Amino acid sequence: MTDHIETQVPTNSSKPNRQAPYSGSPSEVLESATTLESSLVQDESPDFSIPAVEFRNVHFCFEDEDVLDGVSFTVMRGEIKIILSASGGGKSTILKLILGLLKPDEGEVLIEGEDITNYDESQLKPCRDKIGIVFQEGGLFDSLSVYDNVAYRPHEEGEAEEEIEKEVRLLLRFVDLEKEIDKLPNELSIGMQKRVSIARALVGNPSIVLFDEPTVALDPPTAATISELIIRLRDLENIASILVTHEMDTVKYITTAYAGITKKGEVIVKEEGDKFCLSNTKILMLRESRVIFSGTNEEFAQSEDPYIQKFISGTELELRGNRAKREKAKNKYSEEEYSQAKETE
Repeated sequence: MTDHIETQVPTNSSKPNRQAPYSGSPSEVLESATTLESSLVQDESPDFSIPAVEFRNVHFCFEDEDVLDGVSFTVMRGEIKIILSASGGGKSTILKLILGLLKPDEGEVLIEGEDITNYDESQLKPCRDKIGIVFQEGGLFDSLSVYDNVAYRPHEEGEAEEEIEKEVRLLLRFVDLEKEIDKLPNELSIGMQKRVSIARALVGNPSIVLFDEPTVALDPPTAATISELIIRLRDLENIASILVTHEMDTVKYITTAYAGITKKGEVIVKEEGDKFCLSNTKILMLRESRVIFSGTNEEFAQSEDPYIQKFISGTELELRGNRAKREKAKNKYSEEEYSQAKETE
């Protein structure tokens, strides 16, 4: 996460005693940031042979209705699992089961090989520490600055401020928001708020990150920026991610783009489009509480299942209609009406 190094302390800092954690020549700063960053974001010796997340024949019912019926899948380190379904199709239930907020009626849920199915709250704590989550609405505290939002959990746990600041700055640098460190959420765009949420989700060195509709209500360029952060976590940090979405543009981009580092040490994200299909990014589709598809985006697009083809075409039509509505509002109406049109996507 060292593609952007910023050492200047913001002049509007609400914490005047804070100092930038790095000093010296650019090469020294880069080396220092890289060393610390590796210790923050990656485990020292992760076991890539064990799934980060595994569902084994999971059943879950709500008010006598099947929500999940025999769902099984794995997510490895350095892999993204994209979960698709109609509204109310079980996507959010999967996230809650991973966090231990719900218990399956049958089957097993494993986190890094550890069966958490019957864990109580005290047993779940170390497992949850391995997981970061990016909420659909961002979930930021309106009254706290960007710094304090990202630092919320380590502050609650009483960690040393010096160490907290180093981690917060590194993570804000990763999402390119270090200059906004002292702003409040309402001073940021929706896209910036989502990026702060990603930084907060990465606090504490999680090996798993859950994304709940991370690009909803975002314009295409901002959605691409969020998608690139998810891609970089997969390709450069070996994070296991589960992405809940209904936006096929996001699905296509994440399944055909990859991150790399140039000879100059710059991080780039390159999209190959239809001629390229990643094997470390898979789609899982649910229908009527069961898995009806599991595979690559290429296989998904080529599926002859009428429901899948209708889902793809219907989602694309909906997105095009919402974008047209939003553009019309932008050109014709007030900023308030434009914002309302954005929220419909």
